Amino acid sequence: MTGNKILLADDEAALRFLITETLADEGYAITETEDGQQAKDKLEQESYDLVILDYMMPEKTGVEVCEWLRGSDSPNRDIPVILLTAKALEKDKEKAKAAGVTSYIVKPFSPLQLIDIVQSLLGDG
Repeated sequence: MTGNKILLADDEAALRFLITETLADEGYAITETEDGQQAKDKLEQESYDLVILDYMMPEKTGVEVCEWLRGSDSPNRDIPVILLTAKALEKDKEKAKAAGVTSYIVKPFSPLQLIDIVQSLLGDG
C-alpha cells in the first residue's frame, strides 16, 4: 500500500470511477473533482503527490490548471501532472508541455498503462 495522495479532475463520472477504482486497488488515495476550478481549489487546500487532469473540463481546462499550479506558490507546484486527453495533435502536446505537464495520455487508454505511468512518476514501480 503506497498511501500516495492523487487528485483526479475529470468531468466524466464514468471515467473518474474507472480511474479511482483502478488506482485505489493499487493503494492510492484518490480525491475526485469534476472541473478545473474544483481541482484548483483542492490544490490550494491540500497536499498531493500527483495530479491527473482531463484536458477539456468546465471552468478551467487541465492545461490552465497546470499553468496556474506551476506558477503558484502552492506546495503542490512541483508534483507530477498527468494530462488525459482525446486531443492527440502535436500542437496540443506542445501546449501541454509548455504548461508544465509531466505526462500526456491520449484517450482511450488502458488502466494498466495509467498504473505504470503513475508508479513510475511516484517511484513506486
